[in-house]
Amino acid sequence: MTSPQTLSERDRRLAAAWAADCAERVLWRFEAEAPQDRRPRDAIARTRAFARGELAVAEEIRRRFVGGGAARDVNAPPAVAAARAAGQAAAVAHMGAHALGAAAYAAKAAGLAASDPPGAIAAEIRWQLSHMSAPVAAALRQLPPLGQNTSGPLGPGLLASGLQGTIIRELQAALMQPGAP
Repeated sequence: MTSPQTLSERDRRLAAAWAADCAERVLWRFEAEAPQDRRPRDAIARTRAFARGELAVAEEIRRRFVGGGAARDVNAPPAVAAARAAGQAAAVAHMGAHALGAAAYAAKAAGLAASDPPGAIAAEIRWQLSHMSAPVAAALRQLPPLGQNTSGPLGPGLLASGLQGTIIRELQAALMQPGAP
């Protein structure tokens, strides 16, 4: 039985491109601290290749933790969040709900580095929503609300708690508004 957080392969490929865009916006925060570590950049590149249909689902599922593992090797909180955004983007091949995780960690990275964290997070969320195509929004609308399904990353856990949970709830609420992408 598949989780409602999985999405179809077609929808995962659509969401992967958007998740890569979100993660790439904050990648420089990781690279500023670890310029020689290419794991997050490579994860984003693989995510884009998956989105284009150039990589198989099974292979990407096996490799999905490589980019996010870089978060353990940096200390600055914005760099950690940026690496996690890349790892979440790479995991979209496995489960579409990780696209919201990539966006949440990207917004968190922006907020952690800003003098006005709430303003920076709000600006990042606005950017994410404005760069989301209608097909991606339609795919993400199929996901269950955060915390209401335990069979994936939107269940109780890291994405549902703290700042990531707040950001995902805000994204999901925005997607349900009239006139959303």
